[in-house]
Amino acid sequence: MKRHAGQDPDIVRTWRLATQMVRGGTMRTEVGETSEAIFMTSGYCYDSAEEAAARFRGERPGMTYSRLQNPTVEMLEQRIALIEGAEAARATATGMAAMSGMLLSTLSAGDHLVAGRALFGSCRVLVDTILPRFGIETTTVDARDVDAWAKARRPNTKAFFLETPTNPGLDLCDIRAIADVGHDAGALVMVDNAFASPIVQRPLELGADIVAYSATKLMDGQGRVLAGAVAGSAQWMNDTYLAFARHTGPNLSPFNAWVVLKSLETLDLRVRRQCDNALKVATFLATRVPNLVYPGLASHPQHALAQRQMSAGGTIIAMHLDGREQAHALLDALQLIDISNNLGDSRTLMTHPASTTHYSVSAAVRAEMGITEGMLRLSVGLEDPDDLIDDLAQALGAAGL
Repeated sequence: MKRHAGQDPDIVRTWRLATQMVRGGTMRTEVGETSEAIFMTSGYCYDSAEEAAARFRGERPGMTYSRLQNPTVEMLEQRIALIEGAEAARATATGMAAMSGMLLSTLSAGDHLVAGRALFGSCRVLVDTILPRFGIETTTVDARDVDAWAKARRPNTKAFFLETPTNPGLDLCDIRAIADVGHDAGALVMVDNAFASPIVQRPLELGADIVAYSATKLMDGQGRVLAGAVAGSAQWMNDTYLAFARHTGPNLSPFNAWVVLKSLETLDLRVRRQCDNALKVATFLATRVPNLVYPGLASHPQHALAQRQMSAGGTIIAMHLDGREQAHALLDALQLIDISNNLGDSRTLMTHPASTTHYSVSAAVRAEMGITEGMLRLSVGLEDPDDLIDDLAQALGAAGL
């Protein structure tokens, strides 16, 4: 690849997805390094006072401060925009920085947000508790019900926010249908796509306006760094999000950006293998647990939507056992699979959402979201699926199943 090819949009957009994930956005220095460089710098120098002033006026290209621009972070942002099919992307320090920045940059006091009620715990706290403190009205709906979105609209509705598949219950939301309802109301449609990744689901192609990620999950996918990302139109990014980010500082560190950059090179390979593993594990579990939820199985109530909207069933499985005691007994009996609240990792992880990821929301809200005391969330990794099945079989036996 020539030195500047990875930065040339006319060249990069002709490449296919797998090539973009390896080479898109690559910025080579005069040294000609093969792997992207890590620019560990807080600021930049100028050849003259006028050059500095011109950069700050936006009249000359170049970087001013790593809270706004950094070459390593910029490479990651360009690559994420490419693989997401977006005009622009910004990387953030965490997934929640992406979610909160997306919402707070778009909404003002007096605006109204409609959100799916089944969200990651911190996102639900953001919607229910934090946004109202700033005078932003919020309504939560059963995101599976397109009519509920339509009925919740108000004249001041500015955004719809949904997650699909949902965390942790794996409900699915019809992105295209919800986007049509939102656009009819003049609202921006925002999708948390962390459970699926752009390999399994592409919200922008289904009508969404903005997509956000915890890049900690599948994008890094190896339990090493925290990161987030938000992608959408160049107009929204430049006119709405960048002013917020410039003055609030949710920026990602160059080192973490480099780690995620390297992980994106194998994202397609990892996610597809993890989806294959998850389908095999889910098929086994369906014969052993009372209530198994996995979009890739015909038993999922929205399996037809999964087949239309997703390229695979995903890497996450949910199951409902007979209460917290039995769920904890299964977790305690695991020998190979780790107990962890993280997900989207190359290692298989299992957690009890009611006491971990969704502990911060009330019992009433958990019930509304379908999170039972016996629910377990299983994030399937890259191990041999037969070893995972063996471990689950003995743990199920220990838990009386």
